[in-house]
Amino acid sequence: MTTPDLLGLALAGPDATGVPTGAAPATGATAPPTTAAGATTGATTGAPAPAPESAGHTWPGTAPTGRQSSRQPSFTPELARRDIPILHRTVNGKPLVWLDNGATTQKPRQVIEAVSGFYGAGNSNIHRGAHTMAREATEAYEAGRAAVARFLGAGSPDEIVFARGTTEAINLVAQSWGRANLGPGDDILVPVLEHHSNIVPWQMVAKETRARVVPVPLRPDGQIDLDAYADRLSMRTRLVALSQASNVLGTVPPVKEMTALAHRYRAKVLVDGAQAVAHFPVDVADLDADFYVFSGHKLFAPTGIGALYAKPEILRTMAPWQGGGNMIESVSFDRTSYAPVPHLLEAGTGHIAGVVGLLAAIDWLTGFDRPAVAAYETELLAYAQQALAAVPGLDLIGSAADRIAVLTFTMAGHDPGRIAEWLDRDGIAVRAGHHCAQPALAHYGLESAARASLALYNTPEEVDQLVASLQRLQQSD
Repeated sequence: MTTPDLLGLALAGPDATGVPTGAAPATGATAPPTTAAGATTGATTGAPAPAPESAGHTWPGTAPTGRQSSRQPSFTPELARRDIPILHRTVNGKPLVWLDNGATTQKPRQVIEAVSGFYGAGNSNIHRGAHTMAREATEAYEAGRAAVARFLGAGSPDEIVFARGTTEAINLVAQSWGRANLGPGDDILVPVLEHHSNIVPWQMVAKETRARVVPVPLRPDGQIDLDAYADRLSMRTRLVALSQASNVLGTVPPVKEMTALAHRYRAKVLVDGAQAVAHFPVDVADLDADFYVFSGHKLFAPTGIGALYAKPEILRTMAPWQGGGNMIESVSFDRTSYAPVPHLLEAGTGHIAGVVGLLAAIDWLTGFDRPAVAAYETELLAYAQQALAAVPGLDLIGSAADRIAVLTFTMAGHDPGRIAEWLDRDGIAVRAGHHCAQPALAHYGLESAARASLALYNTPEEVDQLVASLQRLQQSD
């Protein structure tokens, strides 16, 4: 197994491919990007870049990575692949085929360089600092908040609260808004489709407040049963918690219509966008969502950073769920006064480098033609569905018409864990298990399954490699 030089990748500078020494390029990789004059940009030397001089050199901070100022007229997966260093490594002597994007996405060099650049030349804590680096770090952090607001179509950066990810953001809403607004006899509607992170926090707060969690069933194709949803809504419904895209079935529910129906009963709606944000544009104003949450690492950004959007009139009513620094205005033993939102809900030092990376990831993704990306992924999904149909004994789970490129499957005679191990020998990474969505799998009578989840940088050639490896597995018996 060839292991990449992770430190070298972080320090190598703006190399266009980030191919580690000895690694073969993956299928579909293209030549390094060139400048207008045709020269390769930023060749890697393998040595750390020199530290910035104090005279005339500063951390670039919130400067765009390059794509934002020169948007691509269209999209091809090769444009994305050339920015992702890890796609050019090998696993078990084979080019890596990363089909585990539902678990986490791989990171563009622009994100890696932004995080490395922050730690190398801009590291400081934020807010209240009088020195230059504190000011620069604060500006970068708040620029990240503004970028998230634009990305989601929020009305103001003040509607964005940073969290570690989707799970923490949902727990924040459950503990802050839920404790204050749920009581005995209240209903929380949660589709069977949901990830555990959108089920368990509601079970916990329901137990505490004596509310109840009401599951909404699925149809055979994996879409939410909208008739059952309508039947379960009532004036007792205080919240509907649903995903904009399923991590295990790929289903994209009609969130806008479901939200409008919930609002007729004065219920609030929380939308889990963890699996949606990387695949198609999101507009929280158009959805009319009361809360929207997502994780950066599903969006080509670092782990440990995510965000909560909430309508301002709701956000202003939410009490702090953690206390400490950053969320206060003044503290004495007689009285403590709190900072306004969103800082009220961000106790302690935030993941500053994570926000810097999230800003770079949003800049990178929005530099592509998003409708073209969505169209490509739809075509790739259709190609993969057709190709997998040729594998004897393979059964795809879920067939909703509206879906993202998630392919969860079983194979007759083969345990999902065994399938994943076999594919790994060929350098193909898929996920196996219950995918933190046990109720959804139970809908199909399953406890576990294998899952291949695609992203904008995957190619038809990689799908062909997946199919060929699965066919060899069947023939190995």
